[in-house]
This record gives sequence, C-alpha cells and structure tokens, in this order.
Amino acid sequence: MAGFTCLSLVATATGSERLIGNLAVWHWAALLALLVLNARPAALHRFRLGIEKITSATGSVARWMGWLVFLVSFVNVVARYTGRYVERDIIIGQMMTLAWMTFAFMFLIGMNYGVREGVNPRIDFWWANFSRRRKAWLDFVMHTFFFLPFIIAANRILWPYSRIGLGRKRSGTWPTGWRFWQSWEQHPDADQLPVGPIKAVLLIGFLLFGLQVLAEIIKTGFTIMGREDLADVHEQDAPMRIE
Repeated sequence: MAGFTCLSLVATATGSERLIGNLAVWHWAALLALLVLNARPAALHRFRLGIEKITSATGSVARWMGWLVFLVSFVNVVARYTGRYVERDIIIGQMMTLAWMTFAFMFLIGMNYGVREGVNPRIDFWWANFSRRRKAWLDFVMHTFFFLPFIIAANRILWPYSRIGLGRKRSGTWPTGWRFWQSWEQHPDADQLPVGPIKAVLLIGFLLFGLQVLAEIIKTGFTIMGREDLADVHEQDAPMRIE
C-alpha cells in the first residue's frame, strides 16, 4: 500500500494520464485511511472483520436466492412441457427474463462469499502440501497483482455502464419526475422486465468482490508476518478437487 501511494504521488506530480496518476479526492482519502490502518494491526484486523460481516450477510442472501432461482426455473420447465401437451405456448416472457435475472443476482451477490470460503479454482492435491506461509504468499501475490487490478478496472467500466442502465443520459443528466423506473433500460424483447437494476447490481457485486479481496490480502499479509492470531487461519472443509 505504501508503494502504491508513492507511485501515485510521483505519477500525479509528473502529470501522468494513466490510472495511477488519475486518482480522485476520495481515492486519496481511501489510500490514506488504509495507510493509517496498516500502522495499527489491531485496527486493520477489525476492518477486515467488518468486511467479512458484510460477506456473511451477502452469502446468506445468495443461499436464499438459490431457492428462488430453483422455483422460477421449475415454473418455466413446467410451463414448457405443459405447453407441448396442450399445444399452446404458455411460457410467460417475464418469467424467462426473471429466471436469468435471479440467477445473475445470486451469482453477483455471492462472489465475495465464494472468495472468502476458498471455492476459487485451484489444484488441491498440490496446494494441500504447501505450508500455511507458502499458501499465504501465493494468495497474497495473486490477489494483489491479478485480482485487485482487474476489479479496479471492472469498477471503472461498470460505474458509467450501471448509471446509463438506470436512466442516466449520455449528456450526464438524470431524468426528472418521480416515476424513475420508467427511465430504466428495458430488455430488447417485447414486454420484458427492465434490465437497469441488474446492471446496477453488476457494480455492487464487483464492489463487494473487491472488498473481500482486500480482506484476503490483509489476512494473508498477517500470515506472512507471523501474526496468525489476527489472520484467523482455518482449514477449508471443501473436498479435494482439480479444476
């Protein structure tokens, strides 16, 4: 974090147009806050625990959404085969759209929970022989240099994308009036549900994803430092797999 802050200061002073030299005021505030937390391990630990409370809540929502996905998909299947029997098309277009929307919501809101529980693809029979410190080093490097830059880039792209889906005009203004849902982007098929909200959930999902990746960086950093009491290291209950 200190190295990134120094690079940002140099890039800003030299007038770089790249991402690292294009930080907004709130970016600098977040960097300074993280630098302060890095100097106080106990405070950094509490910050990570706060993130993981959010992750636990979204994981619970994702589990309940799984039942809704099942229910909507079941209705679609019943309608499809019943329609064949009576030789009529009784599938409701809105139900088809709702099926993929509920699945997308479940996936996006549960990504951070998957990262925390270690369901990301890896080769377990090889991974299992590593020491905790070696595992922490591998995760720290992968999360810091691959996951985090990808999430930052994704959020920069999804910020305007989600706002346009919710009705923001290309000129930068928002529609007037209290019926704001009428400005949401609609599905291209006739009589379909608005897709603006699910595009906004894309941004929310990646923000939550980024927070949990930050929590994993903090956790693995504590392990590398030999502070496993603050890292809450525990063995995964997931079965061994090759993915």
